[in-house]
Amino acid sequence: MANNKVAQMTQAEFKELLENVVETTVEEKLLELLGDPDDGLELGEAVRDRLIRQRKAVVNGQYGQPMEDLVRELGLD
Repeated sequence: MANNKVAQMTQAEFKELLENVVETTVEEKLLELLGDPDDGLELGEAVRDRLIRQRKAVVNGQYGQPMEDLVRELGLD
């Protein structure tokens, strides 16, 4: 099918080709619109250090809230 001219394609072959083109185009556009704008950029040292400090604070219980408390507070238990 790849080497066929449109005029030589069956209706099913043309439909498949068209679906592939639309699928690819929509996927590319969604990635363009919803993709990570920071992809490929380096994380600044100050931001990295802050994230590390935050993670340590959470692990040590200095930041955040235990899941059990949150579940109880929201009445989800």
